[in-house]
Amino acid sequence: MSTPPDAQAGSPPDAPAAPPDAPLWKRVLPWLVTAACFGWLYTRIDAAAARQGETAVSYLLEVFASVSWGKWLALMIPYSAFFFLVDSTVVWRIVTWFNAPVKWVDILPVRASAYIISILNEQVGKGAMAVYLNRRHGVPGWEVGSSMLFIMFCELLYLTFWANVGYAIAGDQLPKQFFLIPYIGLGVAVLFAVWIAIFRGAIPLGAALRERQIMKAFREASPLQYVIVAIIRSPALLAAVVVYTLALRLFGVDAQFIDMLGVLPVIFFAAAIPTPMRAAAITIWVVLFPENEAQLSAFGLVMHNFFIFFNATIGLLFLQKANRDLLLETPATEQA
Repeated sequence: MSTPPDAQAGSPPDAPAAPPDAPLWKRVLPWLVTAACFGWLYTRIDAAAARQGETAVSYLLEVFASVSWGKWLALMIPYSAFFFLVDSTVVWRIVTWFNAPVKWVDILPVRASAYIISILNEQVGKGAMAVYLNRRHGVPGWEVGSSMLFIMFCELLYLTFWANVGYAIAGDQLPKQFFLIPYIGLGVAVLFAVWIAIFRGAIPLGAALRERQIMKAFREASPLQYVIVAIIRSPALLAAVVVYTLALRLFGVDAQFIDMLGVLPVIFFAAAIPTPMRAAAITIWVVLFPENEAQLSAFGLVMHNFFIFFNATIGLLFLQKANRDLLLETPATEQA
């Protein structure tokens, strides 16, 4: 989203300041992790291709040639659009709880436009939403930051919940690495109970943390609101289970819906790691299903990158509206 030309004259005093440049190592590290992931994937694909008497490139091209791309697009386009609507609803619900009474339709342009920035860094995309809400609705930057932090926290909880549901149903069929899921789920449940107790004042601990401005959303949130966010978000994950299972079959891998319910929350955790082209998420497909190196490498590459680039395309459709809203100098709350 572009910056208003007269921002210095009309910006509220609480407008979020531009963050300082990140240290060099922070800028380089994601690219190093990406190079390591793709280097490791290449060695696995090359070894599998050698067993078939082929090169890695020809082996991968055969995989791509075998996919019915029309059917694949028929799965991915509606799913990406549905995810955008669910994601926007989560943002709208949390912003209206903790920040300002924003209309759902007004959240769509800024949430969509943030996808453009999120191609390389999801957290920068959330920062763009903070700028929009500050300039359009007069919400202090730290308040929006608290809501964005609340969204990420709820995502951790709901992915942990669904990973444990998947493991409880189909743990015997999942890769051996998944045996840690129940222990992780138990640990997260205990930490969540302590977290709630701290922010509800039930235990005399963490007072300094509780009173920080960035923790506003957590101070105001009730346990029920955490559940509501998980309920709103869950249809996107359940839709992903269906879409990813059917898409994986298009790549020649026999996948079951129940198995995917246990796998996808872990994959989505990996997708949150800040690496270009979602390299960590692509790599983990091969780690979990090592018997189909080429198919899973190609699958992970096209699934995750189509998703982020198609979402960015949705953002382009809304970009003009988001820019027009940002050029309005008077916060909407004051206009009312």
